[in-house]
Amino acid sequence: MTAPNDPHAGRWRAQPVDGHPRPPGAAQAARHGLSAASLPFTGPPAPEPADGLRAALRQRLSSWLAQQVRAEEDAGIPAPDRKERRIFAQPVLADAAEEFAATALSQGSAIPGQDVERATIDKVLDEFFGMGGLEPLLRNPEIENININACDQVFVRYADGRREQVAPVAGTDADLVDLIRELAARSGVEERHFDRGSPGVSFQLPGGERAFAVMAVTARPALAIRRHRFQQATLAQLRKVGTVDHRLQALLAAMARARKNVLITGGTAIGKTTLLRAMAAEVPPAERLVTIEDTFELGLDADPAAHPDVLALQAREANIEGEGAVELAELVRWALRMSPDRVIVGEVRGPEVIPMCNAMSQGNDGSMGTLHASTSAGAFTKLAAYAAQGPERLTVEATNLLIASAIHFVVHLDRPRGEEHQRVVRSIREVVGADGPQVISNEIFRPDTTGRAQPGVPLRTETLNELRAAGFTPGLLEAG
Repeated sequence: MTAPNDPHAGRWRAQPVDGHPRPPGAAQAARHGLSAASLPFTGPPAPEPADGLRAALRQRLSSWLAQQVRAEEDAGIPAPDRKERRIFAQPVLADAAEEFAATALSQGSAIPGQDVERATIDKVLDEFFGMGGLEPLLRNPEIENININACDQVFVRYADGRREQVAPVAGTDADLVDLIRELAARSGVEERHFDRGSPGVSFQLPGGERAFAVMAVTARPALAIRRHRFQQATLAQLRKVGTVDHRLQALLAAMARARKNVLITGGTAIGKTTLLRAMAAEVPPAERLVTIEDTFELGLDADPAAHPDVLALQAREANIEGEGAVELAELVRWALRMSPDRVIVGEVRGPEVIPMCNAMSQGNDGSMGTLHASTSAGAFTKLAAYAAQGPERLTVEATNLLIASAIHFVVHLDRPRGEEHQRVVRSIREVVGADGPQVISNEIFRPDTTGRAQPGVPLRTETLNELRAAGFTPGLLEAG
């Protein structure tokens, strides 16, 4: 009879036969005239050499890091960043790999080949100092979006429009959740939780990529990563890749220099943030910018040569007690007290539209923002719907008057017909006023048969004169 605390209670237990454990099925084999030795061993398999090496490297690196941190604290010297730490760790792991191989050889065990050893060292370095299994994907500049539906269901979309399924990024879903938590903890100005109590988390990766993950509301954890090909974009760069032509480049640059309030619209992952960065590059360096985002993404403060005076604000989620949240609308109000020359809202998607329009219409000309909308004309309906969510409870008529007084231009992005990999400016509207439930606008650039913007209704004379003073050549608006 088995002991009460025997971990093998209720399970088969090997009994010695001639000094050796009897494998499962030995009794049945004996009944058929077979010896136990003729049966394959079915116990736990020996670990693969790469698995053993990875475990040894992780243990050595953990010990080394702990010693380094203690030494730095005792000496009172600042800790190196992750890139420097990774460089210092490489020879430590190389030595550990040699010791592992020597020990394995002395014991007659298999050792991993050089390629496996190098890959294992890189994998451990990625786990400690990089993005784990995401690292190879993030190193590929041609990959634009990464969509992970589970640890082993990973899909990427390339810049040229191709899509394919790639190798898993984690061994298990639990490993994937741990990776997401680690990345979220490193992002922003404070830790962002990811658990059953907070099943969705939005954060920025060190390279500027935008990430959003969910768990508990799906069968398996999921992660979506959106990348920006141009972290420091200019309108000249966008002209080279075909997003704008020479006329649009000149017009958009003049809008920024003439301090026109611009709303950039379009669908998901269409390039709104990139175009916003490019237009911001036309803002004189002497101006003070305050950027407002749900998750840091614009990165204007990361380019001190172009924008030396930038205050970047990020919304804050509530803590586990449900307190301490700071919404975008509140950040816009705070921004107005920070002496901005321009206020830039990364993405308008709620009641912050009212304080944003207030900011644009009371002396902060040249402000910009982005908005999800399917057409340039549909942006006004979307803005009115968001405004209705705010505490101000403005009527539609009052909202439209505010929108018309705040926004000068709507610039809409889309994909041209038959070119899924391309993004282009499709439409530009000049806002001219409001009439009851309608915002009145002129489509000064409208889509041609391919979906690319071409000159449409002429600009108002007053607006044209202001753009001319900012360096725009009116003759560029002529069709042809």
